[in-house]
Amino acid sequence: MDGKVIGECHSRHRHQEWLKFLRRLDGEFPPRMQLHLVMDNYGTHKEPHMQAWLKKHPRFVCHFVPTSSSWLNLVERWFRELTEKAIRRSSFVSMPDLKAAIDEFLQAWNRNPKPFIWTATVGDIIKKIERARLKIEHIKPGSTLPRKKTATIV
Repeated sequence: MDGKVIGECHSRHRHQEWLKFLRRLDGEFPPRMQLHLVMDNYGTHKEPHMQAWLKKHPRFVCHFVPTSSSWLNLVERWFRELTEKAIRRSSFVSMPDLKAAIDEFLQAWNRNPKPFIWTATVGDIIKKIERARLKIEHIKPGSTLPRKKTATIV
């Protein structure tokens, strides 16, 4: 892990664009190297064509972050860097201008990459979540209890 980022900008976010990106990764990395994909639960990643492709390419190991927990995903940390240093407080008159700014930031990042590394232990994170849950329960009792499934009448 050297901190380099591989990215592409697409005008749409469908399984076709995702598959194009994965094929690029498949070609850029040595065939025997296992590639771990950290993804959100967006439908594109779970689309049937994608699932079939991934099944035929077992070197791609998928890790889905739980819904509403993007803070667990260090990729989100990189997007914050992009936003803070290349996008926020800027003005883009066109999509090509925005794409150029993103590509420029990506190239600059990769000239001096810095990996993001977790410093907290799993135990520390779980303790913090429990403290937050208890605080929320104190404010609004019952709000953190599991939701009951409702019966479907046919």
